[in-house]
Amino acid sequence: MMRRDDLLHDVQRRRTVALIGATSALAALPRFARAQAQPIKVGVVLPLSGANMPFGVNSRNGIELVADQINASGRIKALGRTQIDLVAADATSTPTVAADAAERLIVQDGCVALIGAFASALTIAVSEVTERHGIPLLTMSFSDLITGRGFKNVFQVVSKGSAIGKAQFDYAIQIAAAAGEKIERAAIMYEDTAYGTSQAAGLRGAAKAANVQLVMDDAYSLGITDVAPMIDKLRNSSAQVVFPVSYLGDSLLIIRTMRQRSIDLPVIGGAAGYVIPEFVKGLGEFSDNVFSISPVNHDLAPEFTDGFRKRYGYFMVHEAIEHAVCMEVLVQAMEVARSAKPLDIRNALAATQFTERWAKAMTGGAVKFDPSGLNVNATPVMVQWQRGELATVWPRDLAKAKPVWRGRAV
Repeated sequence: MMRRDDLLHDVQRRRTVALIGATSALAALPRFARAQAQPIKVGVVLPLSGANMPFGVNSRNGIELVADQINASGRIKALGRTQIDLVAADATSTPTVAADAAERLIVQDGCVALIGAFASALTIAVSEVTERHGIPLLTMSFSDLITGRGFKNVFQVVSKGSAIGKAQFDYAIQIAAAAGEKIERAAIMYEDTAYGTSQAAGLRGAAKAANVQLVMDDAYSLGITDVAPMIDKLRNSSAQVVFPVSYLGDSLLIIRTMRQRSIDLPVIGGAAGYVIPEFVKGLGEFSDNVFSISPVNHDLAPEFTDGFRKRYGYFMVHEAIEHAVCMEVLVQAMEVARSAKPLDIRNALAATQFTERWAKAMTGGAVKFDPSGLNVNATPVMVQWQRGELATVWPRDLAKAKPVWRGRAV
């Protein structure tokens, strides 16, 4: 019979052998199986229902495309190939709903950064929440207020609304001059939201600088149902060109009413409702040769945007491109910071010029934020509907087609 001391020694020896065996087996496992990093959650706040749903869906598609590409090509390498998980929330078209959604994404879902929210009024509401929590917010909304309040955690990848409005006016004057027409009288009509008022301010300032008389300068409520009085005023205004700034429903109503009343003034839209497939689908031939300003266009970077068309079946609209860039720049900031902590991400966004992959799809070929959070490399372009496609037509050095002014290519 084994003595008690020998028995205890044998038990201890077996435990040691078992422990060594278990440790060896653990060491033989793939590294990710031993220390699988938790996915990094990124919140996406967009209007996924209601009047602005098409823009929200386009934006979500752009974000998902890039997130899927990143996850399929090695994930976030600096963080142990950690996966990105998108957590989407519907902002509807109501700022309070957007703000509540942002709060949930941060507090309940643990998102380290947010992207959104397309409409400027929604983004302004969301930014109040993200600033309070110290969470980075990347956006393509236009309003000057977004980066004009001294916030430290908001990053705007496009030009601000007043700069877009100025380019909308200046490019139109340049195209008209190339066609031999001097613009002396112009009309502005714009929705009275943060987006519309910021862009109208740019139009107004550019008109004053060019010594062009604004014979009409009218705001209207989002979702207007009767534009007849406004169109009648336009007819009687002696304007040579009209600059409407509106989302989809309003843009369709304005242009249809103009054309049905045989008002054939050149139209220079303010992006938003003038640059998505639903515009040409809703208007048919009435959309021919309608211009619009846009922060970017799909034909400037087909090596990136063609994949979107293949996946979703339509050209990559500007909000999809810009939200894709937001997603890309956010991940590049995590790579630079080697961290998914919100403060580290914010500091990397503020200090880095982003030049890789989708950052090159923006005008300027790179993204660099100034101290206010505005992308200093962004430059708007003029686009025009030609034969059912949206073509970049101005400035000349970026144009992919000639602009058509009053039926003549110039």
